[in-house]
Amino acid sequence: MASQRVRTVLAITLLLVVASPLAALAEGETLRGELEKIDGDERTPVAGVTIEAELDGSPVGSAESNADGEWEIPIPGAGTYLVRLVVDTLPEGVALTDPTKFELPNVNVREGQNKTVRFNLGPGLVSGVGTWTRVSSLFVVGLKFGAIIALASIGLSLIFGVTGLVNFAHGDLVTLGAVIAFWFNAAGGGPAWHILIAAVPAVLLVAAFGGAQEHWLWRPLRNRGTGLVPMIVVSIGLSFVIRYLILVVFSGLPRPYRDYAIQNDIQILGITTVPKNLAIIGFTAVVLLAVGLFLIHTRLGTAMRAVADNSDLAESSGIDVQRVIRVTWIVGAGLAGLGGVMFGISEQVQWDMGFKLLLLIFAAVVLGGLGTAFGAMLGGFIVGVAVEMSTLWIAVEFKTAVALGILIAMLLIRPQGLLGVKERIG
Repeated sequence: MASQRVRTVLAITLLLVVASPLAALAEGETLRGELEKIDGDERTPVAGVTIEAELDGSPVGSAESNADGEWEIPIPGAGTYLVRLVVDTLPEGVALTDPTKFELPNVNVREGQNKTVRFNLGPGLVSGVGTWTRVSSLFVVGLKFGAIIALASIGLSLIFGVTGLVNFAHGDLVTLGAVIAFWFNAAGGGPAWHILIAAVPAVLLVAAFGGAQEHWLWRPLRNRGTGLVPMIVVSIGLSFVIRYLILVVFSGLPRPYRDYAIQNDIQILGITTVPKNLAIIGFTAVVLLAVGLFLIHTRLGTAMRAVADNSDLAESSGIDVQRVIRVTWIVGAGLAGLGGVMFGISEQVQWDMGFKLLLLIFAAVVLGGLGTAFGAMLGGFIVGVAVEMSTLWIAVEFKTAVALGILIAMLLIRPQGLLGVKERIG
């Protein structure tokens, strides 16, 4: 009797294991995708576009993208398909970034696969859109992007100033802020708060995480006399840990916040943009102004600048250097988290968004001057505008390389940065 029960349990278990993939196969193969118009940092779903599929020269189906830009075509089975975007159905102002890529002739579909197909769409050539409109729109996008970079750069610059550490995990604090805000705003098990409310606990939690890093990781390493190079290696390892934990929890798909994901263009003084760009610029400007006033007019801010200039002299003057370092980590991490929330509103939340922003953050810090908060602010805006304006002449995919060029040029011409001071070493 016992052996019969065991066999029954094993049979049921085997049935469940086999039934799951069989059910997936029963659903059949499909071709699907999502159409988005990408203009700088703006992503807009494209509805009403027809997609067709052929197998061995014979049509097998077609679909029209919905309001979210999504489309799906059921197909008869595995094989190599030709997928075609019907160009005549594209709305005004939208075009393929490469006009020759309206047909994808070798789309391989395996048995049981739901194959995702992507067409790259961008702004089309529309009558009435002149050079001024394009330049002014990119300038606003650049200011917005620069404001986000400036927010994230201040903490990295201050932390370097007070500790001498180049923290390669700083970009992942940006991602952490965006992901925590996503949970409070748009995740299935979250409270579904408005993004402006969800940003508050996100910034506070990232700031607390920064303070915890300083207390449990970086201070013990400093007390043991660990050199800066080993500490940089530790920061690189920490960045991998944070990034891939976020990947496991959040998954690899980019997802938008519930609020401000899609907005219609507006025109102000002949400049075409979306309202959230202006809101991000205005809000970030207020935050940066508050940070500047804090650093100049408060005792703690003055102490932070003093420690960044000369920690030994600051300590001999009665300043609690350890307390200043702890506050710097908390403030820097909180600003990075806020930058992540702004970046998520601007684009979408991704598991590696902060890592992609890290080179731009370094470029801004070096351009403005290592260890200077005001230099990081200035450098962030310059890098943001330069990167976005460069798309007037180069492909969007290569715009990040402009930041690398700025970084190299500044190191060659003025290594101390725009607001930095020359120092003699040795």
